[in-house]
Amino acid sequence: MIPKEILEKVHRIEITTNRLVTDIFAGQYHSVFKGRGMEFDEVREYQMGDDIRTIDWNVSARTGRLHIKKFVEERELTVMVMVDASRSCRFASVHELKSKLAAELAAVLAFAAIRNNDKVGLIIFTDQIELFIPPRKGTRHVLRVIREVLYFKPKGRSTDLVQALEYLSRIATRKAVTFVISDFFETLNSPSGEPSFKKALRITNKRHDVIAVTLNDPREKSLPDCGLLELEDLETGKKIVVDTGSARVRERYQKDALKRLEERDRLFRSLNVDHIDISTHIPYTKALIEFFARRRKRRI
Repeated sequence: MIPKEILEKVHRIEITTNRLVTDIFAGQYHSVFKGRGMEFDEVREYQMGDDIRTIDWNVSARTGRLHIKKFVEERELTVMVMVDASRSCRFASVHELKSKLAAELAAVLAFAAIRNNDKVGLIIFTDQIELFIPPRKGTRHVLRVIREVLYFKPKGRSTDLVQALEYLSRIATRKAVTFVISDFFETLNSPSGEPSFKKALRITNKRHDVIAVTLNDPREKSLPDCGLLELEDLETGKKIVVDTGSARVRERYQKDALKRLEERDRLFRSLNVDHIDISTHIPYTKALIEFFARRRKRRI
């Protein structure tokens, strides 16, 4: 039985995100995501000015008159929303948890998709595949997706992006627009010093249209001056005590954090993976609008 407060949260998110989709994102979504290509529509008689490359010679031979094949864009898309439910995404220092932000983002993207008659699927992952909801259409289906992102209780605590991306490749046989919502924090790196998910992300992006939606919090970039502070790695449980009263400690923390973020952004650019940077202390609408604008420019 889903608690009443979760149902109320789902309803509030539905109202908020539906309004955003109606006012801002629906038309932009349609303009930046292509269908799977062109599909056959009908055969009609040749008219002056038609491209001779579209002539259907078989039909023309049978009828004794020139006919052409007419094609239309196959608009329908499959949109996969992949949500990181690891412990590091259950954190916030300002307004709301990353996990709550992930639910709202999933709702906006899902509602924009169904407005365009696209299918929406969901994968929730940690260091294992926690939940898979096959792509379907309809508002009721989208509300189920939002409920699961909000209410689902994952078993894992760390992150395995490689496993999640490989799972997507197995279950999505046709190209899908794939939003990976995560903070992209990993505790394990490959011997080369690069993220272990780099190869998997490269392969997945060749098969699908992958968009990385990164969740951030201001405290992951800098520390306040508040004396001795116990910090815990939410994915491993490891704890350390740091002296935030030390300017040197705060400077080192900020330097390491900025380096990690720059390396992450550089990785996305090197793989041609689109990137939407979201923070818990800034409204996400601006970042989404900028993303759609960038995609639209590339299509012009």
